[in-house]
This record gives sequence, C-alpha cells and structure tokens, in this order.
Amino acid sequence: MSDNGQDMADVQREHWQHTYTAHPGMYGTEPSAPAVHAAAVFRAAGARDVLELGAGHGRDALYLAREGFTVRATDFSTTGLEQLREAARRLGVAERVTTVVHDVREPLRLPDASVDAVFAHMLLCMALSTKEIHALLAEVRRVLRPGGVLVYTVRHTGDAHYGAGTARGDGIFEHGGFAVHFFDRALVDALAEGWTLEEVHSFEEGELPRRLWRVTQRLPD
Repeated sequence: MSDNGQDMADVQREHWQHTYTAHPGMYGTEPSAPAVHAAAVFRAAGARDVLELGAGHGRDALYLAREGFTVRATDFSTTGLEQLREAARRLGVAERVTTVVHDVREPLRLPDASVDAVFAHMLLCMALSTKEIHALLAEVRRVLRPGGVLVYTVRHTGDAHYGAGTARGDGIFEHGGFAVHFFDRALVDALAEGWTLEEVHSFEEGELPRRLWRVTQRLPD
C-alpha cells in the first residue's frame, strides 16, 4: 500500500472506532436485507461455517448465528467487535460466534478451503484500492471450500454520493468523514472471473438512499 493509502486506512480505522464508541449499535438489531438473502443462499448451498468481513457491531453476524450458522466475524474496529461479543452473550449465541480483529488489506488468518461461505455487506466498497479489492477476493477464494458461496454488497456509480465530497482517486470519494470506493459493473465482472456469477441485484438502503448492488457468486466444485 502507498503511504497515502496507509494514511487513509489509518484515518478510516480511527473514524470507525470513534463512530462505534459514540453510537453503540448504530445500525440497530435487525439484520440487513442482504444478510437475510445470504442466509437463504447459504442454507440452500449446505453451508455451515460463515466468514463475515466487516461485521461492525454485529447485527448480521448475530442473525446468521441465530439462523444456525457458525460465524467468524472480522472487523478492524475493536469497539464494534466488543459490542458484537456482548450482544452474542446476551442473545445466547456466543458459542456460535468468533470475533477477530482484522484489516482486510492483510491476508486472512485462515487455512485454505476452511469455510463454506463468505458475507460482506458494504465492506468491499470501503477505502480500498482496486488492487486491494482484487487481493481480498483472492484471499476469499483461497479460504472458501470448493463450491463455496460469496455474497457481498457495494455502493455503485449510480449512487448520489458518487463524485461528491473529496476525491481520493481510484473511484474513492470521501463524504462526511467516510471514504467509499464506488463500483462500476466492469469491476464486479472482473472480480467474478473464475467464479460463477449468479446474481447482481440492484437495491436501495437508508435515507439518502444509498444505491447498491448485491452480488452472489460461487466457486467451482
């Protein structure tokens, strides 16, 4: 990573730490719509072990655990993961949830072919360069078992904040302290090379609203 990229990563990490501290459980307790979709897809695929990237304070990890999956929840915010662990204990699913502080710019600390499914809601469109996103997908592919499923969501270039705020290069714009890499369809297709791309679903979320794609893709058996 370049020095500028590392500086932006450090700033974003500190920003999320502050945000989770100031607003505990900021996304509420109900699962996101993509998590509900992912649970159905994972169940149909016979998945049991799920890796969530960018779990935050855990509304989706907790939902997946309540649905019977074993969840390894990662995030670079220690504050968010502390809130997740407390909620897991309170809800009685702590035995099905493991939390790991991890920056997705680094290799995943998991063996090859060790998980059935991966879920990432708006993690890939954080302040990651295109090169870092490709490296992350290579890691996801490494840790998934044959036939494993990835469901991820990203904000795209049709979003109202695309082109707004401060341009950071490589499709990244910072608005309100949050840096977002807005995806175009070419990037989605490039990330699906060597996979079966099952769905690119457009949807909206939040008050702006944010405009996103929900992408479902599967490794060969």
